Amino acid sequence: MTAKGWKDLVLIGVLVLAAAFVPLVTDGYWLSIAVTAMMYIALTTAWTLFSGPTHYISLATGAFFGVGGYLVATGMSDHDLPFWLMAAIAPVVSVVLAALIGAATLRLSGIYFVIFTLGLAEMIRGLVSWVQNNFLGSRGLYVLTDFTEAHIYWMLLAIAATVYVIGWLIDRSRLGFAMKIIGNDEGVAKHLGIDTARAKVLLFMVTGFFSTLVGAIVAPRYSYIEPNQVFSPELSFMVVIMALLGGTQKLWGPIIGVIPFILIWETITASFPNATTLYLGLCFLAIVYFLPNGVVGLVQKIIAKGRSA
Repeated sequence: MTAKGWKDLVLIGVLVLAAAFVPLVTDGYWLSIAVTAMMYIALTTAWTLFSGPTHYISLATGAFFGVGGYLVATGMSDHDLPFWLMAAIAPVVSVVLAALIGAATLRLSGIYFVIFTLGLAEMIRGLVSWVQNNFLGSRGLYVLTDFTEAHIYWMLLAIAATVYVIGWLIDRSRLGFAMKIIGNDEGVAKHLGIDTARAKVLLFMVTGFFSTLVGAIVAPRYSYIEPNQVFSPELSFMVVIMALLGGTQKLWGPIIGVIPFILIWETITASFPNATTLYLGLCFLAIVYFLPNGVVGLVQKIIAKGRSA
């Protein structure tokens, strides 16, 4: 391992240690904000694992997140199964789902892939709602645990740190090298003998696993779960915006996008609840026109200009 590699690991360790103290120094409203931010840090980092190197814009995060939350709620509410058992089962189910979806859709590219992944969450939400209305007789499920906001925060922090370390390892592996070539030119990757379909499906499965795990861990925070709540297309768009805002060139880039976005989002939600969709749209436009490579890309560009000068 290079000296830079060790520095990266030490830095992430220091940041995780510092973040672990947040529930000890704050509570109430700001702890709630911290939990929301940590949830999106874990989701955006997982999203960047796949979409960062491949440049495939996936809107399937809402689907995987919903599967995690809904399976936990179903197991606990309808079958009295323990939380930890369902939290372990849910990501495995999503890995299988991601493999099937990936095998069927990752041959698509561009707008076709984006549209399919967006429709995925809507399809699953409609299917779950239909099953509940016609066979279960109710729309909502209860998830009752002894977890506090602090417990959920620490679990999400552990997931975010794990995702980062796994992404760090993948980036330095043959799979990571293959994904970079695929992102630059998939045709060249095929000519070099890289099994592009297999590589993309594998990474898509990793993203699905962690997105579902986040949904499972967050489920007790809601207490009451219904399809429209956990299978939210808005969540998928927010993850994409935050990741692009921070920049996807580096695995830690999305973290820079999450914190300011969440603070502004909470302010708008509290003061102008009917303007949230407008805020999402404006963020998309601002990123496309002013920050196409995110904050990280802008900083790198400024540094490069300074060195050349």
